[in-house]
Amino acid sequence: MGWIIPAAMAQGGELGRQDSVLDMISGSGPVVQGVLYLLIFFSVASWGVIFYKYRQIRQARGQSQRFIKIFWETKNLTTIHQQSEDLVNSSVAHVFRAGYQELLRMTRAKRGADGHDEIGLTTDIGSVESVERAMKRATTEETTRLEKALTFLATTASAAPFIGLFGTVWGIMNAFRGLSTTHSSSIQAVAPGIAEALIATATGLAAAIPAVMAYNYFARQIRVLYADMQNFCAEFLNIAERYFIK
Repeated sequence: MGWIIPAAMAQGGELGRQDSVLDMISGSGPVVQGVLYLLIFFSVASWGVIFYKYRQIRQARGQSQRFIKIFWETKNLTTIHQQSEDLVNSSVAHVFRAGYQELLRMTRAKRGADGHDEIGLTTDIGSVESVERAMKRATTEETTRLEKALTFLATTASAAPFIGLFGTVWGIMNAFRGLSTTHSSSIQAVAPGIAEALIATATGLAAAIPAVMAYNYFARQIRVLYADMQNFCAEFLNIAERYFIK
């Protein structure tokens, strides 16, 4: 006499063949698969942006700290300008170079013994307004450069959950439509379709959570760098007014 296998156990054995995530993805409909591939693209691209921005902002902060140290220890504008040219990723150094070049154009440059132009500290430039405008323009340019690609992270953080939700709703609709064509109305008949649909929501959250965390972190770091540029601009203008305005 053979063993009798209940029908529920037989159905469970059939469903067990699609336990893995890859099987559920490959077994989902074309719309859900398209949503999943789109979310995977957003996730991979956002991680690329995260690594790129982390390296960029880390270099900007490190080199800016080095430049500020050089600026207060050297106290010679020409020497500071020469050393700042090596700090290409420093936001504060970029602002200094903009102010220095404008100050150089406003003063009577003399040829030094080393063959470089130097600014004479006895020159009266009358006003530092043009220097201030040049430094503010450089601050805006640097802030724009640092904020580049953050829009993609913000878009991923806001759009990915809704894209995943769309895939989930579409998959659940198909699961219930398929239920109407089957002879069984048990939960086993719709469970695989619902599980496949929920993967879209999970993928959307997996893409959005790192993006929103990274966006908040980078936005905070950029605000710190912007404050450093603003503070340096004020200090540089004070020095210019002290030595170049009579």
